[in-house]
Amino acid sequence: MTKRQMAYLACTAAVMATGMGAAPSADHRTVHLVRPGESIQKAVDTARPGDTVLVSPGTYHESVRITVADLTLRGFGARRTVIEPGPATAGDVCAKAGNGICVTGTGRAPLTGVTVRALTVRGFAKQGLWASGTDRLTVRGVTAENNGQWGIAQERSDRGVFRHNTARGNGDAGLFVANTVSAEEGARDTHGAVISDNRLVDNRIGITVRRLRNLTVDHNEATGNCAAVFVVGDENKPPAGALTVRRNYLHANNRFCPKTPRLPALQGSGIVLTGTENSLVTRNWVVDNVGTSPLSGGIVLFKSFVGAADRGNVIRGNVVLRNGPADLADLDPAGTDNVFRRNTCRVSQPAGRC
Repeated sequence: MTKRQMAYLACTAAVMATGMGAAPSADHRTVHLVRPGESIQKAVDTARPGDTVLVSPGTYHESVRITVADLTLRGFGARRTVIEPGPATAGDVCAKAGNGICVTGTGRAPLTGVTVRALTVRGFAKQGLWASGTDRLTVRGVTAENNGQWGIAQERSDRGVFRHNTARGNGDAGLFVANTVSAEEGARDTHGAVISDNRLVDNRIGITVRRLRNLTVDHNEATGNCAAVFVVGDENKPPAGALTVRRNYLHANNRFCPKTPRLPALQGSGIVLTGTENSLVTRNWVVDNVGTSPLSGGIVLFKSFVGAADRGNVIRGNVVLRNGPADLADLDPAGTDNVFRRNTCRVSQPAGRC
């Protein structure tokens, strides 16, 4: 942002604050400038669809709930604008849930076109950023670190775009997308969600895609996690899959994470497909992921823990080296029509996949 643009935004905010300007027209997009010591939530509550809430450099101790369509919440960069936990006020459902930023619509009335960018959200008991019931949510340039569960998470939503974010040190997945977290349902068609160019470091799992279809996970880097990428399905219909995992750099995800009620201990997993169909895993660089978990290895096909098999997946053109116990591991005896083709690797289970 240039000095001229910053001056313009500050001027606009000052006019609004003093009441000197005329009321904006319906198609006029207003910038609400928030300064240190002021409330982000108060600015969000006064915003209209199409407005921008611009948060000045500083640390803000609060949670923020967005229910306004086409709103942009923007900081001055992840290193400069930081949101941390603060006291929960009456009716603050986002803070009471332990979340930093909540973007919430409903299944019948999805919240459309919200953008969150260029800030850090850290230290929350649950999620750094939580979204539910959204359409075309964009999260860009956000750092989510040291949150208790997920760094950036979304459920019951379509066409989400997650680009150029950093998720570090979160208790479970750095970036988590799912059909729903509260019910047993078939996989949801995201209509083309994109998870791209993110950096995932020192989380339990870098990226989890759970019970979804029709999305792309590409050009992400994951290192220092217990597992890099999990694509998870189950016995519900439609099954998870029909998605693409490509051109990701997944290296040395060798932390040890103890078992949970849902998963065994994790260590040294690159890409894991479990209970997934008709997905393409291609042109990924998966190296130096080594562990002793049942899910350890470079690219692993594993029967889901409720017995759903992997079917029709294509693992093609990947560089998969120095992973252990194997670079490619087809560990789903019930799986059918899974194809391993033109991968660069040295060790496979069973033999013959390289």
